[in-house]
Amino acid sequence: MSASTTALARSHPLASATRVVVLALVAVLTLLATRDLTQLWWIVLLAVAGLPASMAPEHWLIGPISRTAEVVVLGLAASQVAAVATIGGHIDGLGASAVLPYLAVPVTVTALRRRFREGALLIATVAATLLITGAFTEVGGARQMTQTGYLAVCAQWLILAVLGLYAAQTLHRVMQLRQDTKPQPYAEATRLLTQLRTVARQLPGATLDPGGISEHLLEELRTVARTDRGAVLSASGGGRLVVLAQIGADRVDWETTLDADSAIADAWASQQPQTAARSQSRSHRGGDVSALIVPLVAGVRTVGLVVLEADAAHAYPSAVTAEVTGLTGPAALRLEAALLFDEVRSLATNEERQRLAREIHDGVAQELVMVGYGIDNALATVHEDAEETAESLRTLRQEVTRVITELRLSLFELRSEVDRHGGLAAAIAEYARTVGASGGLRVHLSLDESTARLPAATEAELLRIAQEAVTNARKHAGATNLWVTCEVDPPYAQIEVSDDGHGIGDQRSDGHYGLAIMAERAERIRGRLEIRPRQPSGTTVAVVVGSSPRRDNLRGSAAAAEGE
Repeated sequence: MSASTTALARSHPLASATRVVVLALVAVLTLLATRDLTQLWWIVLLAVAGLPASMAPEHWLIGPISRTAEVVVLGLAASQVAAVATIGGHIDGLGASAVLPYLAVPVTVTALRRRFREGALLIATVAATLLITGAFTEVGGARQMTQTGYLAVCAQWLILAVLGLYAAQTLHRVMQLRQDTKPQPYAEATRLLTQLRTVARQLPGATLDPGGISEHLLEELRTVARTDRGAVLSASGGGRLVVLAQIGADRVDWETTLDADSAIADAWASQQPQTAARSQSRSHRGGDVSALIVPLVAGVRTVGLVVLEADAAHAYPSAVTAEVTGLTGPAALRLEAALLFDEVRSLATNEERQRLAREIHDGVAQELVMVGYGIDNALATVHEDAEETAESLRTLRQEVTRVITELRLSLFELRSEVDRHGGLAAAIAEYARTVGASGGLRVHLSLDESTARLPAATEAELLRIAQEAVTNARKHAGATNLWVTCEVDPPYAQIEVSDDGHGIGDQRSDGHYGLAIMAERAERIRGRLEIRPRQPSGTTVAVVVGSSPRRDNLRGSAAAAEGE
């Protein structure tokens, strides 16, 4: 498509309608000022001059030339209408005010399209045209430039045009500055998560565990202050605190209520260290006790408290308190990062936990209920028919063995991930072999994977889809053979799982639930899920992501051959 065609396609109906309305208004004002229909010829010329700019507003050449022609015609029309106008009385030249309102059209167009230099040039062009025509036009034996009304009207509309253009440019700069200084939410989230990943990899053990950080802090504090008992507390909602880590006694019943009359509540509210001559435990037996409570403050937010206690009086003088505070300052930032990371991780895994809960409820839980019913039946017949009871127990034992196998396979599925070095095909092959061996399936593998890798999230979803398809074939299809095909050539990938079982129409309802899960996963990575019967029997589940470069090349070659 050419540049002119593109520009034509971008013309806005509202802009064209506005131009027509202003032209009509100028035509009415001109007729009222001159009472001469022949002066409407200038309005026709303005419409003709502005037509190319209206049809192709973004064209690099047509738009500026058309707008320049508009302002030149506008200057000529203003001078001529002012010369023949009947309004003004003793101050001639006021008739120019009938035409000059049209100046807002080309100037506004340039302002909206952020072409402020072009708008300034248009204003300069119309000013020059008004000056030149006014210098050569005579009205009543005098030059038009000597008419006070003419000069006042021209200056008024030129100043308004300059102010409007300047205001538009200033507004654009303010909006641009706000966009530059305030990143979009997704961009900001990406930046923060990237920084968090970098920091997490640099930490000892590459971990952001709140409990581990709290334990390390208590061990550090133990070296500078006597500590018979100690704990790190953090908020959990509901006006209470939870214990992240503790040292000393096996169990301390700490006062964790923030609305209680305690040094813990005072330290949390004031964000200042507090000392006390009594224990912060509800069940302390008495004796000399010194307690030190130091808030962990990150910025302006209290993220936790450190509670230290010693079975001695005056164990925490100001010097010791200063040393403890010096260690808790940096620890507060580490603990806040760990708590935030834990919250992000909880949000990220919530969906998977919900899926697992549904699967356990609809799968293993229901099967265990059936085992319970079988035990009840066996107990009912244990005294009446020993042989029948023994047969029932053998059946129950087989069912329990099957449930245990299902649990082990579910755990194996959860542990299965795409290795950084092995790739997607290797992970799918390992899972198919393991499930096939446990279910007595003969597995046929066809793997074709390039050295390039798909995004990690895409690989993870494709692995889960393949696992679900293999599991459905083993549990519901009654198959003896399983064919697994994996073709990966980023950004293209195709996974296909086929069996020779009963077919999809005979599967149980939970099998159809698994198909719904696969469809959701495929939609998440913009993939295409296809479920179709396999001839002569069985089902094929295929998921495709992206477009195959090989197929595109084949199509291109076929099209070229047909053209020849």
